[in-house]
Amino acid sequence: MRDVPASWEVVESTEHFRARVISVRTDRVRMPGDQVADRDYIVHPGSVAVVALDEQDRVLLLRQYRHPVRRLLWELPAGIRDVQGEPLVDCAARELAEEAGYRAKTWHTLIDIYTSPGCSDERIRIFLARDLEAIPEEENGFVRMHEEVDMPVVWVPLADAVNRALTGMIHNAPAVAGILAAYAALPDGFAALRPADAEEA
Repeated sequence: MRDVPASWEVVESTEHFRARVISVRTDRVRMPGDQVADRDYIVHPGSVAVVALDEQDRVLLLRQYRHPVRRLLWELPAGIRDVQGEPLVDCAARELAEEAGYRAKTWHTLIDIYTSPGCSDERIRIFLARDLEAIPEEENGFVRMHEEVDMPVVWVPLADAVNRALTGMIHNAPAVAGILAAYAALPDGFAALRPADAEEA
């Protein structure tokens, strides 16, 4: 069983709104039985996220304000795929450095998810990063702005993070998915994970 590409006929497509990152569209889609229905959705460039695990199997989490849900959420280091042609693992390494101040020697593809496929085409590749080292402050020239100014970073035992996800204390979708996936992949030492440069299916 696997998800497969498919594209039903789009009779008409209308863009209603375009912003810096996203746009909003309505497609008129031909359904089975030859009916046509409107489907509204957000067009998104995609994202990456990083489950950074230290040698004690602690996961790095950071807290960020998310205005649409009016909450401070515990999340993984993550960011938009905003450099054309950049390998996804390089994008993830940049986000880990900028948001958390760490770099990693060992990278694997952990999972690929669609965050909300009923209303957005956003796709997130979540990486596992290990063999971490802190980047000296003088080497990390990233300037935090807006929500990132007050963004504490903590290390949480992976099993504790799993418990927090399962008890409704962590809500961010990539964080929940990444934490659970890393926990599931831990028993065999992550041997079954795909390489960092694995193609997106």
